[in-house]
Parts: sequence; structure tokens; C-alpha cells
Amino acid sequence: MNTEIKLGLGNPPLPVYLYVKKLEINGQVYGWYNFDVALDKQTPIPQRALTGYISEIQLTDKDYKGKDNLKLDIFILADELYVVRSGIETNFTKSFLLAASVVEDFSRPVTIVANPGEENVVFCALYDALAKTKIRRDWDANADWAGLIQQIQSKLSTSPKYNLDEDENDNAVLQTPSPSKPKPAAVHSQDLRIKQVRTLTNYPVDLIKEWLQFQNVSFPSELPVSVVDKLVRDICLAWAADKIDPNHSASSYQQQVLGAVANGTPEIEAIRQWMNYVAGLKTPAAIR
Repeated sequence: MNTEIKLGLGNPPLPVYLYVKKLEINGQVYGWYNFDVALDKQTPIPQRALTGYISEIQLTDKDYKGKDNLKLDIFILADELYVVRSGIETNFTKSFLLAASVVEDFSRPVTIVANPGEENVVFCALYDALAKTKIRRDWDANADWAGLIQQIQSKLSTSPKYNLDEDENDNAVLQTPSPSKPKPAAVHSQDLRIKQVRTLTNYPVDLIKEWLQFQNVSFPSELPVSVVDKLVRDICLAWAADKIDPNHSASSYQQQVLGAVANGTPEIEAIRQWMNYVAGLKTPAAIR
């Protein structure tokens, strides 16, 4: 990697953020853009490819109109530090995670490409920059996305890390990771799991905090998976409590959520389908 430092006047060493979105301007299609917060202005990037070294990926929780908006940040070292930011549920993020999960050596440079598709979709393509070959993995809509994030973070555990202030206007601070203690994942899969279910069901955060305190822990990731399973179930049944009979909500959850998950459906999608089923029932809750 070229570490030559340019002396003299220049711009401060701030990260360059690339936001993923399909933009069509004057007949030209773009896959990502810069965003000037002060001017509230989007500037499309004509180049579709960025080549550099992936040093880190992390989840960032951004508030948007009062709602949680989870993003994946991809840190790429090149002529400058770039951060590619995209929504956790987007096709760009998912296609990146699938391709990056098969990369074994992150000390090699990669080329990350934003490929606009139909409607507002943008896909990610990943290439080995030295061999100029595409890194391929078949599309899998039911992939364990949280597991892929952890897998990739584990491979990147000894790479340089940057602490960026939330306003994204302060300098990045380089951290040298300890060889004996790799940096932990930004968000544990069990913590992410509860966050997704809580957001989907609009379950009060304070109730989850109280429940965790009762368990003498601070995060769901500190508990056995079986206990977190029960918390997910309780949150879902609490959502359905004023909609259908408790016995029916429990049995339908068992069949439609746990059964679907056992057959390979992602849990959050199974819960969403179950909620649609419950909301569409005509039978009111039993009167006691």
C-alpha cells in the first residue's frame, strides 16, 4: 500500500463518505453520492468503482424522523479514508456481505462497484483488484446477515480501525488493535436481533432495559440464546395481546414463526408475516 504523504496545503484528513442511492440526472445514472450536511445537497459520484483496502465494517444506528435507521459502514483505505454507507436491509449491503464473506485475505486490495439496477435498487459487485477477477457468491435471500457481519469482522480484527465522531466532521483517530484482544463486533448478533424485533413491534425500550436489569445483565448478548428466544417470543406476544386471544397468539406464533424459522426463513421476516396474519384476523380476542 502506498503510504506516501503529500506535504503542504490541502484538506483536513477527514473520511470521505459515499452514500448508496440510485440517482438519475440529465439521463445519467449514478450509484452513490456525497452529501453536504450544511447545504443539504447531494453530489453524485460519476465513478462507479472504488479501489482500496477494506479495513473495517461496522453497524451505525442513525436516527431518521424519530425511527431507528441501521446502516452498514464499509471503511476503505485508498488515497483517502472512504466510508461507504448503506442501509442494512438494502440489496447493496446484502450483495456486499455475500461477496465479502468469501474473501480470505483482506490484505489484498479490492474494487467495490455500485451497480444501479431497476427502479431504485443498487447492487454491489466486489473484485480482486490485483487479479481483476470478480469475487462471486450465489445470491441467498435467507442468509444469516448478522452472522456474515461477524464473520467478516473477525477476519478484519487485526486491521487498522478508526474512531469517527458521530457528526462525521471531526478527525478520524487511528487505533492500533491489540494482537491479544481483537476489537469486538460493533453490534452483537443477539443485540441486533432484539433491536430488530423491538423496532418492528414498536416495543418500549424501557421495558427491555428493566427486563435486562432483572436478569442482571446490560445486553441480550450476555444471555444464553434460549433466554433471548423467550424474550423475542414475549415481545411478539405482548404486541398481539390486544388483537387476538392469548392462546391463539401463542399457538400461531409457535406454528408460523418458530416453524418458519426451522424451515430456513429469517426470523425477522417470519415475525413480519405472522404480524400481518394477526392483524388480518377478523375474530376478536375472547371476552372474559
